[in-house]
Amino acid sequence: MDQRVSFVTLTVRDLERSRRFYVEGLGWSPVFEDGDEVVMFEAGPRLVLSLWRRSAFDAELGLERGGGAVAGGVPPITLAQCVRSRAEVDEVLALARRAGADPVTSAVDRVWGGYSGYFADPDGFRWEVAWNPGPLGQVVLPDAEVE
Repeated sequence: MDQRVSFVTLTVRDLERSRRFYVEGLGWSPVFEDGDEVVMFEAGPRLVLSLWRRSAFDAELGLERGGGAVAGGVPPITLAQCVRSRAEVDEVLALARRAGADPVTSAVDRVWGGYSGYFADPDGFRWEVAWNPGPLGQVVLPDAEVE
């Protein structure tokens, strides 16, 4: 497994309020938006900050509504590593399981066009392992052109 973090995802209760803060308040430019579910910003070379509506986070990770760090023990943040292929997603998830990771979800096809699954580290932090065939997924890979 490459030693790299590609995405930092923060879960937010009010996506539009958070979007206004980053875009209008801080002057950041989104690189991807999906309606009222997520907004993403290139936060540095090969690093994306994702703001994700809390209810969508809970649904994708199979959590009960509002069951974050306080109630259910799951911190409301995910880390993600993008890999180069669907097969590599499965390989990294298997490696994490062999290392003792809690298998949170098997990899599945996602509505955004990629393929991903989750594992939890020993402290419960969720790692998404994702293959993203789109331009944003390519930006975070180590051999991508970086300005």
